[in-house]
Amino acid sequence: MPQLNPAPWFSILVFSWLVFLLLLPAKVMAHQTPNEPSPQSTENPQTSPWNWPWH
Repeated sequence: MPQLNPAPWFSILVFSWLVFLLLLPAKVMAHQTPNEPSPQSTENPQTSPWNWPWH
């Protein structure tokens, strides 16, 4: 039965993990966001309560 021979499958497993662990993180981390987020102001907006009848 050929699936019991680990010789070709083990090398495929090792090379695929090398791709996932060495090449792909560098490619993913090289991407930059097109619009950098701007910091928001820390002051709270002034709000006024609504005077509605609740009956």
